[in-house]
Amino acid sequence: MGLFSKVRGGVKPPHRKHTAESATERMPVPETVILSMAQHIGPPCTPTVKVGDKVEVGQIVGDSDAFLSAPVHASVSGEVTAVTSITMPSGQAVQAVVIRSDGEQRVHESVVPPTVETYDDFLKAVRASGLVGLGGAGFPTHVKLRPKNVDAVDTIIINAAECEPYITSDYRELMENSWNIVSGVQTVMEFLDTQRVIIAIESNKPAAIKELSAIAASVSKPGREVSVQTLPARYPQGAEKVLIAQTTGRKVPPGKLPADVGCIVMNATSVSVLAWYLKSGMPLVEKRITVDGGAVAEPKNVLVPLGTPIKDVIAFCGGYKAPARKLLMGGPMMGTALKDDSLPVLKQNNAILAFDEEALLPEPTACIRCGRCVAACPMSLTPPAITAAYKTKNTDVLEKRGVMVCMECGSCAYVCPANRPLVQTMRLAKEMVRKASAKS
Repeated sequence: MGLFSKVRGGVKPPHRKHTAESATERMPVPETVILSMAQHIGPPCTPTVKVGDKVEVGQIVGDSDAFLSAPVHASVSGEVTAVTSITMPSGQAVQAVVIRSDGEQRVHESVVPPTVETYDDFLKAVRASGLVGLGGAGFPTHVKLRPKNVDAVDTIIINAAECEPYITSDYRELMENSWNIVSGVQTVMEFLDTQRVIIAIESNKPAAIKELSAIAASVSKPGREVSVQTLPARYPQGAEKVLIAQTTGRKVPPGKLPADVGCIVMNATSVSVLAWYLKSGMPLVEKRITVDGGAVAEPKNVLVPLGTPIKDVIAFCGGYKAPARKLLMGGPMMGTALKDDSLPVLKQNNAILAFDEEALLPEPTACIRCGRCVAACPMSLTPPAITAAYKTKNTDVLEKRGVMVCMECGSCAYVCPANRPLVQTMRLAKEMVRKASAKS
């Protein structure tokens, strides 16, 4: 299929994939890990260990009875030294289990390959793995693979777009563990009984396209088609609704889920981790992240134990070569700004970016009604009208203007010549609507 886009809007920021050819380096085991109990969308887990307990790699240290949740496992062996509270990038205070490593990385007895024979077995195994969406959303994978209308799902889309500038962690997974990805694809196809899988990759990754295309062709068969689809290198190509429209031509209506149009979207690294868990029994205890930005001495892709303090990861990358004016968890378009580098690496964290002078933004000026933000919005929203309604606190107009459909991709703010904080306003407007709805 050609590269003509089926989706309106979007932008073309510079790729800046400096670490694309940097093979993954495994970081030494840190002295201490801090395991947040909130590493997924949904209610936080409750610690299942206490101070003084000895733990081993792969052992559950946090879990929840809530459906929309996933367990948290120890990423190092050692001793629990604290069950404390940390403040997440969102400002939410959550519990965290602090483990002092003994350096031995002893594996817990529970780490054995699961027995998976039925769809229910499969879903239980996915939950036990602790897997969540590793592209940034953090949606528990076992919930995603359990749609109410599973029989209507005919297409699995593997999101290998990785359209954010700088980030190359998924690309390294494609290049280093391509067979794991395809193995995971085949397993998901079998248990969900789907007819096709589309591995969607942006055109700026020709080596990955070649590698995955050859493997996909070797495993594809009638009734179980696996193919690679090349996408235009345009942000936000990896956004779920955009990806579905681009690869299948289907549109997910507001308030609906991908499964409602017969699709399930999984991140490429997520499906690879799932395959590894089914083979080894080792749950999600480590994560590859891209470390880059003008303030980082040695940008690279690093495999780190979950819960590793960000400052330790930066130190492994040579430390700071300049003062970090802005520190991001994630990419420059949708990442979350951090107040400092004391926070730990999370499951859904795919990058740490530290910027120096390049992070300084010009002061916003008055809107000139140029319409660029409207043209760039992939969801066909009108940011100026939403901004006006937000200023007057008119939640009825905000809802009519579709503010809740906003995916917060930042395309509007990126193209604004007046440097207006449009995406930030959209977030505030959405929160205003949520609070108004809760009161009614």
